[in-house]
Amino acid sequence: MKDYLSVNDINSLPNWIDDAKKIKQNPLMDKALGANKTLGLFFFNNSLRTRLSTQKAAMNLGMNVMIMNFGNDGWALEFEDGTIMDKGKAEHVKEAAQVLSQYCDIIGIRAFALLKNKERDEEELILKSFKKYASAPIINLESSLSHPLQALADIITIAEQQQIKTPKIVLSWAPHPRALPHAVANSFVEMMHLYKANLLITHPPGYELDPRITKNTPIEYNQKQALEKADFVYVKNWSSYIDYGEVMNTDTNWMINLEKLGKAKFMHCLPVRRNVIVEDAVLDSSQSLVIEQANNRTCAAQLVLKYLLEAKAE
Repeated sequence: MKDYLSVNDINSLPNWIDDAKKIKQNPLMDKALGANKTLGLFFFNNSLRTRLSTQKAAMNLGMNVMIMNFGNDGWALEFEDGTIMDKGKAEHVKEAAQVLSQYCDIIGIRAFALLKNKERDEEELILKSFKKYASAPIINLESSLSHPLQALADIITIAEQQQIKTPKIVLSWAPHPRALPHAVANSFVEMMHLYKANLLITHPPGYELDPRITKNTPIEYNQKQALEKADFVYVKNWSSYIDYGEVMNTDTNWMINLEKLGKAKFMHCLPVRRNVIVEDAVLDSSQSLVIEQANNRTCAAQLVLKYLLEAKAE
């Protein structure tokens, strides 16, 4: 594996899950693997779990870590080719990516969708520019379209918790006051395709995700009906894909409560707005897996770093 840009870079999900379980049992098992190696984490958006879990994972592998928040700590970067740089942006990604590749053995990049222009966001300009110009392996720490580290943590969590071979997993939209990206939902759906799970998506009409990602995944517009006999309920808000970036629905009836959840396990990537996305009683119950998911973010990042370090050593 040369990079980890999407869940489709996973070559054998069963093997990845097995290796993740080994890492979780002994996080320091590969402490020497990253000795004298440096991970660079570069953020164009804020982060809590992604930043700290990936940093902790690198430390477990013996790596040095450098972190920069672009826009606050460094020059504003230009990504367009042929631009006359006589405005606010002082450095082009062509130079920046090459320089960072000299300083870092692995580079992590995080840049959200702006939700203003669908075609522009789908170009994944920041992530793909670093992929194009950097010589070091790239990890997607969340991009406009995907969040593969989160999805990896999610599937590790499900594999640990499932009681039957093919659980019913429901991805449910929930209300939110702001327009949010599609990255987490996209990668979760793509991961479920790799896992061959019994996945069902539920959301109000008009909130269909990109059909190129959902493919033949069944959609149920009646949330109550969708949640019946679910084993796992993954809850996430996303803005409209059709009316791109718009908040078309704020119906509070889509919030998850204990009655709707039934006997299912509750999942969310965090941060979560209490009593908007989900009621307190769910988050504070034994059915909630959100803290375990967050814990597995370290395991997921460490697995990806381990594979990239091993590939570089070959």
